[in-house]
Amino acid sequence: MRKPHAILVPYPAQGHVIPMMELMQRLVKHGVKVTFVNTNFTHKLVTDAFSEDEKLNDLASLVSLPDGLETGEDRNDFGKLPDAIFRVMPEKLEEMIKELNAKGDDFEKVTCIVADICMGWVFEVAKKMKIRKAAFWPAAAISLASLFCIPKLLEDGIIDNKGTPMKKQMVQLSPTMPAISSLEFTWLGIGDLKTQEILFNLMVKASEFVTLADFTICNSTYELEKGTFTSYPEILPVGPLLASNRVANQIGHFWKEDSTCLAWLDQQPARSVIYVAFGSFTLFDRTQFDELAHGLEMTNMPFLWVVRSDMVKDTQNDGFDDRVKSRGRIVGWAPQQKVLKHPSVGCFVSHCGWNSVLEGVSCGLPFMCWPYFSDQFANRMYISDVWKTGLVFDKDESGIVSREEIKNKIEQLLGNDEFKVRAIDLKEKVAVAVSKGGHSDKNFSNFIDWIQEKDT
Repeated sequence: MRKPHAILVPYPAQGHVIPMMELMQRLVKHGVKVTFVNTNFTHKLVTDAFSEDEKLNDLASLVSLPDGLETGEDRNDFGKLPDAIFRVMPEKLEEMIKELNAKGDDFEKVTCIVADICMGWVFEVAKKMKIRKAAFWPAAAISLASLFCIPKLLEDGIIDNKGTPMKKQMVQLSPTMPAISSLEFTWLGIGDLKTQEILFNLMVKASEFVTLADFTICNSTYELEKGTFTSYPEILPVGPLLASNRVANQIGHFWKEDSTCLAWLDQQPARSVIYVAFGSFTLFDRTQFDELAHGLEMTNMPFLWVVRSDMVKDTQNDGFDDRVKSRGRIVGWAPQQKVLKHPSVGCFVSHCGWNSVLEGVSCGLPFMCWPYFSDQFANRMYISDVWKTGLVFDKDESGIVSREEIKNKIEQLLGNDEFKVRAIDLKEKVAVAVSKGGHSDKNFSNFIDWIQEKDT
């Protein structure tokens, strides 16, 4: 009998790589051999960020393929990267699979491929090579449902053939799901109109490719998105896929973590620290960055702020560091799951990326929401409107979140214990989902059974 060997292919962005790497860890724990395929660029980022004590199971191997872009080209450019990938990677992946299968060892022969839905072309490769295939969605199910609904949105005149909303309106994708703004679909809110059109076309292709998959799993839970999973039972929740649930270190991030902030947190009072982090993609101009800095200063509360080296240009130090050094800590990247679990952290100021949302929810924290692009707006809607575990920063007429708004909203959040009560209740519900016999646990067990099936 052939032993199970899965190839995992994430989209080359940190928010996609991290949950799929966690999926890899779960698979090898069940005796599945995994070959994890990054692009050359992301492979180097991931391996360079590994700490000395991070070791992979012998069943896991990390490999890489070219993404079609030249050295120095912007990998965050949605106008270039998807097309470059599609030109180069399908042929390279097919060659790699043939090499693995030619080794003669049953443990090397590829039995299934699990691909990020944004890399849907992988399913065509798998179909051509007669390999079973599973689709993985690393984000909220509601954002995947919006892709499935694109034909209906076009038919109803809610969007045009470039994905642009015809007008601002609230849209309910199904009777069981919460309404979302037509201005906040996943492919909107990033770059210029041309970039949004390119991203929309990518989403259209992804929704078509996913129909080729034999199995579709999602990094969410039934408890968080009952309405969506009720309307789309073919999407199977297996999350949250978090290293903290295994009491292990997270891998897959693109920056080296500064773990010294944990010792700093040890010195702070319980539930006193404002944790501020905007993920791997968010950018600020200097005006907004300065307003955020002054807003944190005005709270007179301790804060831990993650500021990536590429997050803002032309910063000015007006003495801020000296004024807040007794109660503020700034790091380039943090071990976020460990930070959020720390008893001194009282709230999470977040861009609402889905990984961060799951991490904050799993730690029972209230949120201050500051979405930047794409699915983050729908995630914000869950936090503020459905779960009611957080508040949203409002922008002024200039499009800026002012220092006064930052101070006042944080004080409002932390001054109302109802947010904390609801956050703890949600944490407990999500914990049940991943525990033995929970919705996510059962779905993951079925997924493992599918991977371990004999070839028919």
